[in-house]
Amino acid sequence: VIALTLKYTRFGRHLFAIGSSERTARLCGVRIDWCKFVVYTIAAALAGLAGVMEFSKLSVGDPTVAVGLELDVIAAVIIGGGSLLGGRGSVAGTIAGAAIMSVIQIGCSQQGLPNWVQQIVTGTIIVGAVALDRWRTKA
Repeated sequence: VIALTLKYTRFGRHLFAIGSSERTARLCGVRIDWCKFVVYTIAAALAGLAGVMEFSKLSVGDPTVAVGLELDVIAAVIIGGGSLLGGRGSVAGTIAGAAIMSVIQIGCSQQGLPNWVQQIVTGTIIVGAVALDRWRTKA
């Protein structure tokens, strides 16, 4: 639903415009404050839903259960084609990036690599993906 909203609606185009350049989007007539309010509201609702789902899996409410996963999320978005500069990316690409990151992490675990080596592998993948993104935007 979110992928279709981003791709086929005016609101989705506004979000990509804000991601590319907030100032330019404002000059084009995009209501930036309203768009940000809607996006943060949707994100909060989905985060709450994810918290309820995680609680049902763990049977305990632990706010520190996902600490340290920020690097994995950034890696998944970048591998999926999202740009650190904003304005590009897709939900399908992010899901593909998350699947690739899961395969890499499971492979590292199967090889018996310690957690710190897995983080080095993740960081190396991020650096490589960012370098590829920068090279792609220059061309």
